[in-house]
Amino acid sequence: MIAPPYLSSQLAVNVLDAQSLLAAFGVLGVAVVLFAETGLLVGFFLPGDSLLFTAGLLCTGTADRGVRLSLLPLLVAAVVGALAGSQCGYVLGRKAGGALLARSRSPRLHEGARRAEELLERYGFAKAIVLARFVPVVRTVLNPMAGALGVPVRTFTVWQVTGGVLWSAGLVLAGYALGSSVPNVDKYLLPLIALIVVVSLIPLAAEALRSRRAAKAKEARG
Repeated sequence: MIAPPYLSSQLAVNVLDAQSLLAAFGVLGVAVVLFAETGLLVGFFLPGDSLLFTAGLLCTGTADRGVRLSLLPLLVAAVVGALAGSQCGYVLGRKAGGALLARSRSPRLHEGARRAEELLERYGFAKAIVLARFVPVVRTVLNPMAGALGVPVRTFTVWQVTGGVLWSAGLVLAGYALGSSVPNVDKYLLPLIALIVVVSLIPLAAEALRSRRAAKAKEARG
């Protein structure tokens, strides 16, 4: 039995590619991906940053990709997915504690959990929850970690909403602004997405470097 063309295209979607996700599912895909990335530990590998930026770019109509999105529904979908996902992750962490992470065998996920715990300890709840939004993997694991560590519900909710709106709407509007102001920006889409990925990894790399220096300093003193 041959699947209908629309079904075949959805089955062939590449979940790691922002353009493929948007072509297959549109703004609904944005909400689902952000919910999974920020609320479910299995979503740590999803391309949240590049998805938001690319979606914003596709709202301008300048990208020749056969996909055109509307800005307002996109903003609503992005914000709702990001906020609902984080709150879900927090509740799961509060209910299940560290058992969620203990079941995972992913070194990357466990490293992200360690970074998330360090952020909470170093910067305090408010700043850590906001900053985590901009760091891949860490934004996935910090929410259940916050629940497991007993961060007050009100504190978590206020600051995850603040960080979630800044992150989701900010990247969408950045893509939209660039697409509206730069002619033929579609030609540079792949390099731009690569740049976003690299920039999003800078905080994680900086924190790793800081941790190594602190460990060496501790060894030297010992």
